[in-house]
Amino acid sequence: MMSLLRTISMRTQATSGHTRNMQRLIPRTCLAMVLLVTIAVVAQPLYAAGEGQTKFKRISTQYIAALGDPGSTSGNGAQSWGLWPLDPGPRGVKLNRYPSLKNANGIAPARWKFDETDWWLEEHGLIMEQPTIPLPPGKYVVTGARKVTAVLTIHPADSHGDRRWELNQGATLYDVTHLACRSARYTPAAGSSCSPANAQQTVFPVAPGGTMPPVEGCTKQDYAVLIVIGLGVED
Repeated sequence: MMSLLRTISMRTQATSGHTRNMQRLIPRTCLAMVLLVTIAVVAQPLYAAGEGQTKFKRISTQYIAALGDPGSTSGNGAQSWGLWPLDPGPRGVKLNRYPSLKNANGIAPARWKFDETDWWLEEHGLIMEQPTIPLPPGKYVVTGARKVTAVLTIHPADSHGDRRWELNQGATLYDVTHLACRSARYTPAAGSSCSPANAQQTVFPVAPGGTMPPVEGCTKQDYAVLIVIGLGVED
């Protein structure tokens, strides 16, 4: 038993050291690489009871920007949700580099286009590319990288353009929210100029689970971030 405990301790220390190294390498992200390792070890198999004939395939990690009551297991309004097929953190631009982004006609080093009328920030104060909105209908295996992994179903739009969403196994939106990743969408308030130049850089980073800071001249909408590790496929 003592030998086993020493082995576990050595592995834990090694993992901790690796995590610290990764944090130094990618301090401006949600530590996506570390999450991939964690998810690969602890995530539930990609199947779900009660999902009929739906099968699931593992995918490279994607991210959903979601709106809704954190305590709800279902709701409307998924037409306002978005998807980042790639981790937007490493592709982001620091707030203090905004002048350079502006001088480059809004073209970021990662080749995405900045929109001054609709822009996003993450928890370290990085300007992010916009997610793809709306989130396509389908079934997504989502997690908050804590305890819960669930299947998120996004239904097609109804006659009014509304898309319903629901989580299985009684999971709530909070359960599958990755608290360390924060995101917010900024659009101009009426008659105001909404610019990243107005953001206070000293308020970053934002604490896990915290709300993103306001920016003068902007209307802000906080979004929950869900980690996607699998997609439903037709049988």
